[in-house]
Parts: sequence; C-alpha cells; structure tokens
Amino acid sequence: DKESDRKKIKALTSLFNVIVYVVGFLFLLDNLGINITAIATGLGIGGIAVALAAQALLGDLFSYFVIFFDRPFEIGDFISLETKSGTIEQIGIKSTKIRSLSGELIVVSNSSLTNSKIHNYKALKRRRVVFSLGIKYDTKIEQLKAIPEIISTIIARHDKIELDRCTFASYGDFSLNYEIVVFFDSPDYKEYMQTQHEINLEIFEEF
Repeated sequence: DKESDRKKIKALTSLFNVIVYVVGFLFLLDNLGINITAIATGLGIGGIAVALAAQALLGDLFSYFVIFFDRPFEIGDFISLETKSGTIEQIGIKSTKIRSLSGELIVVSNSSLTNSKIHNYKALKRRRVVFSLGIKYDTKIEQLKAIPEIISTIIARHDKIELDRCTFASYGDFSLNYEIVVFFDSPDYKEYMQTQHEINLEIFEEF
C-alpha cells in the first residue's frame, strides 16, 4: 500500500544519505592530505574480515532493492518457495518475514528469496484442478457412458467453476479411472475447497 511504500522510500533515502556522507567524509580526508589507500592497506586482515562480513549484508541489501523495485511479492501476498509457504508480513532491508499456515514466523534472507523460484498466489486468476474417480469394474457400460454427462451437470450447478473435460482415462488394478479437469475462476483457495467439497458430495449422492 501507499503507507508501506512511503516507509520503504524513507528508509532508502536515509540509507542513501548515509552513503553520501561516508563518501563525502572520505573525499574530505583525501583533500586534507590523508592517504586513504594507506589507511585501507593498514587495516590488513581486519579490513578483509570486515569486507567479507559486509559482503552478505550488501547482497541482502541489493536483493532488497530488487524486491522493492521489481515487486515479485508485497506484504499480504501468499507465496511458496521450496518447502516453505505463507503470507508476507514484513519486508526488511536484510530479511523478509513470512507467517506460515501452521502459525510460526519464517525469516528468510532477501538474497535467498531473490535466488529462489517463488510462487505468488495473489497473481493467480484461474486455478486448473485435476481430480479422478475410480469406478468399479462390474459397472454397466451404459452407466460408464453416462458419467461424463453426470459430472458436467453437477459442475454446471456451481458458479466460478467450468468443466474442461471428463474422460475414461485408464484401467487401474482395482478400478476404471476417470479423469476430470476443471477451471476455477478465483484465487481464493478456501472458496475453491468449499466448492470441491460440495461437488464431491453431489457426485457421491448421484452415483
């Protein structure tokens, strides 16, 4: 939202000001005749250690800029990456906080996020769902032929869901397997699951 963007811009402005002051201070020392290169060299191993420690921080900071400008996700979005999934709660300069479905807070470094394949479900407009039905082998052929029409009639009773196909897909070890493909026109997972629940009950009742 706009308030969140204002806070981010304020933080970026503050960081930019710090960088400008540091660079300006170094120029001032150089103009006063102080050898900046000699000081840096004199730091020796300590300076190298600091540089290495700062490398990870700078990587996360760069990733923060990527997240801020590219917007792969925003606060409130539900995302999944690798084995983790949840809602974005906070995007910091070094890390991002994600509230998982089971309730715990997951803290992930920004560099890890930008290097991962992220699934953002906020952008989901139409959900494709595949499910199957196992029919007994002793079912009559007339009943098998009627199944696609029965499924089509049941799904047509519900809004936001459209049948793509219902086909006799394979012979299983213990059942004749039908594959049903539908499209659900909403990103709301709970709404989809409620609709699927109702459809399953109606299929059971009809069969």
